[in-house]
Amino acid sequence: MRHAAGPGRSNAASTQRNSATRGLLGWLREVGIVVGLALVISFLVKTFLLQAFYIPSESMEQTLLRGDRVIVNKIGANKVNRGDIVVFTDPGRWLGGHSGANESGGIVNAVLTFIGVLPQDDGDHLIKRVIGVGGDEVACCDDAGRVTVNGVALDETYLAPGSVPHTIKFETTVPEGYLWVMGDNRSHSGDSRMHQGDPGGGAISEKRVVGIAFIRVWPFDRFSLLKQPSDVFSAVESQ
Repeated sequence: MRHAAGPGRSNAASTQRNSATRGLLGWLREVGIVVGLALVISFLVKTFLLQAFYIPSESMEQTLLRGDRVIVNKIGANKVNRGDIVVFTDPGRWLGGHSGANESGGIVNAVLTFIGVLPQDDGDHLIKRVIGVGGDEVACCDDAGRVTVNGVALDETYLAPGSVPHTIKFETTVPEGYLWVMGDNRSHSGDSRMHQGDPGGGAISEKRVVGIAFIRVWPFDRFSLLKQPSDVFSAVESQ
């Protein structure tokens, strides 16, 4: 014969269930707060301090290969020097109206990229090396086929093997507030040389610079700091 549970036993079971529910809700709330704070911090870091970018092309080989991931310093975006590798937004038509951004990940990847968890795909961004700053006279080339800045020939040790700096001849004075940028893989880089008919004479506005790439983080076997080649530009004096 079965006996109905007494009121004391029923109340104890109900109290246990309520306690377990409160415990689960409390744990979920704490996890939500931690995750939310992490996302907010990640977004703030991406917006004001550091941001990851994906290298979509061979224009910066061998310094950066297609598929590499780099971190850019956004604080230093207003203190760009010759030799720095900068990420900047497309001044117009440099990408030919084509965005190489990865669309296969859907909204999840878009959100994670927006908050900085995933690296920014190329989208409307480019990455090049700064050869001249405002006021510099940049030309190609001297009798030895070297690019010159303010009359000083550059021994560009960072160029891709077999890449020559003098495929396109030019001579220009970089406007104040602008930068003359070129890829390390000169024969595969649509850089300032290719846009001399654009506003700025091919140079890009400093306002378009997102940040300075300072470290390559992926693939792991290529992890390294991207050092500024000061020796290449040490003899160049500002005009």
